[in-house]
Amino acid sequence: MAEMMSVKQAAALWNISERRVSGLCKENKIPGAVKSGRFWMIPQDAQKPADKRIKSGNYKKTTEPLLSLPIGISDYSLASSQYYYVDKTLMIKDIIDELPLVSLYTRPRRFGKTLNMSMIRTFFEKSDTDTSIYFKNKKIWQCGKKYQDYQGKFPIIFLTFKDIKYETWDETFQTIKNLLTQEAYRHSDLLTSEKCNAYEREYFEKILSGKANEIELSAFFLNISAMLHKHYGIAPIIIIDEYDIPIQQGYICGFYDHAIRFMRSLYSVAFKDNSNITFGFLTGILRVAKESIFSGMNNLSVNSVLDNKYSEYFGFTAEEVKKMAAYYGVSKNYDEICEWYEGYQFGNTEIFNPWSVINYFSNQCEPRPFWQNTGSNEIIGEIITESDIEIYDKLRLLICGKSFPTYIDTGVIYPQIKNNSSSIFSYLLAAGYLKSVNMRPSISGDFVCEVSLPNREITYVYNKEILQKLDHIIPVSSSASIQEAIYAGDGQKLHRELQKIITQSVSFYDASNESFYHGFMLGLCTLFNDSYTTSNRESGDGRFDIQLFPNDHRLPGILLELKFVKDYSEDQLDLLAQDALRQIIDKKYDTEMIAHGISQIYKYGAAFSAKHVSIAALKQIQTKHIQTVSHQLTESAPDGTVLITDDSDRLHFEKKRFWSKN
Repeated sequence: MAEMMSVKQAAALWNISERRVSGLCKENKIPGAVKSGRFWMIPQDAQKPADKRIKSGNYKKTTEPLLSLPIGISDYSLASSQYYYVDKTLMIKDIIDELPLVSLYTRPRRFGKTLNMSMIRTFFEKSDTDTSIYFKNKKIWQCGKKYQDYQGKFPIIFLTFKDIKYETWDETFQTIKNLLTQEAYRHSDLLTSEKCNAYEREYFEKILSGKANEIELSAFFLNISAMLHKHYGIAPIIIIDEYDIPIQQGYICGFYDHAIRFMRSLYSVAFKDNSNITFGFLTGILRVAKESIFSGMNNLSVNSVLDNKYSEYFGFTAEEVKKMAAYYGVSKNYDEICEWYEGYQFGNTEIFNPWSVINYFSNQCEPRPFWQNTGSNEIIGEIITESDIEIYDKLRLLICGKSFPTYIDTGVIYPQIKNNSSSIFSYLLAAGYLKSVNMRPSISGDFVCEVSLPNREITYVYNKEILQKLDHIIPVSSSASIQEAIYAGDGQKLHRELQKIITQSVSFYDASNESFYHGFMLGLCTLFNDSYTTSNRESGDGRFDIQLFPNDHRLPGILLELKFVKDYSEDQLDLLAQDALRQIIDKKYDTEMIAHGISQIYKYGAAFSAKHVSIAALKQIQTKHIQTVSHQLTESAPDGTVLITDDSDRLHFEKKRFWSKN
């Protein structure tokens, strides 16, 4: 009797609904289909009947319901059969063509690593059920018998560490131990296998009983792969998804040494000189090479975000996004999707963030920063907190839409991240917070890359993290008051609010160096993100510190110049703030705004010394014939007003003197 498949399996194979398959059976359009009780059974070699419904003229055919989007679905068999699936199965062809012994794929979180590892597992794994149905309508099956012959032939050891996010090593180790025990249970036939010796079966029983200690567990992959090889007569495939999550968590929570010691033993015995594996696959964010996790592994093929191999398989390509947009009837939204979620450069391939694109379609095409809530951004927060002036300047450049060259170390380790700028930006690139605009090899074998922010979504992530790290400095109520003062051109209120924050919330030691005020300035940039485009490029005869260019020309343009000195008196600080304001005027920093027809321009000079601040403010209103300027300067004199009129330039200059004592 011919082998049969269910309606569900046929629907997945033919890419039509189960209801449609049942209808074809009832209409006798599938030869050999028989009803078994309440369900139809269909010969596995049955061909999909031709669709003879009307397809032309004014007749509007009844369409199948649109497939749901696989939000949070990381199981390949489910995602590929019941949801809209972007076909990445040609990755399997590349693996078979290359035959790499051990492969490491480093990509940011939520870029399809777990789903791709599930795909590889489903394709290669020996199973009691026929899993080829999940590939017969996919690109890999069209590649021919050579590739089809690999399907369903290998025992698999599969582990994902993506959810191991605990605050202590004891909790982390116990969870890893439970995962290894669960994976052993999947291969419980080994417990009674006559092809394995008594020592191996005893070890296996100890794993199942939960009695194995840390040293015994570290040999898990080595021992289980040898037993599977003996039992099945074919070497297994080991797949470890998100291999570095326990290491990252150890770094964040203070048990890094414990984590690295155990994970090094676990991985090195699994893949180094292990003759009992056919393939090994690992995914993660970082390579973590310098901790000797992969020491001496000459068989390791590393595929990072800078490499061309496999570059199109993690994330969505432009063509895949265009096809998806057309399927859901929103092709006109493609430019918006690009603005928000494109911009990643993996090798030579432009890539979209898959998690965000899927959520965009699911959210009725309303763009939001979906990616920022999918995992921990604690490390970028630490970077901001610990940064020096150089890092702040570069972070400011990024938020302003600029790029800069930096050395990229593809083997960066977590403890290095806070120690030097190259490691910081290496991590941010690997983790998806930066993109490489262009790249060239360095003499060390790594790369020098021009880096920038990928898209609008990641700009939101930076702004959120920066503001969170400044929360203890700028309370929500104060940030609103600062915005109001700047919007109104009210230098006196701005001085009062800034002085209050610095006096009440800032440690003397925080405020004793210029890097603190660079961070403070970066925070000010983020306050105006939705209404303004922030930049620090050249305008007029120089380069301003901050320009807030209004996206709506009814809003005022804003220019800020900041100065920092140590041990200045109040009077000296007033003069320095005036110098900062005079620099804006003398260097004609308003040139670009005037050229674009901005009618109101507010200029602020700010001077900081320890826990003191002085503000000089100039409010400029542009009309066709007259330029009106209201100028506020902080001085230690009583309030007063002086009106100066220059008829030749038609300039009205109002000067107000004030000082708020601390």
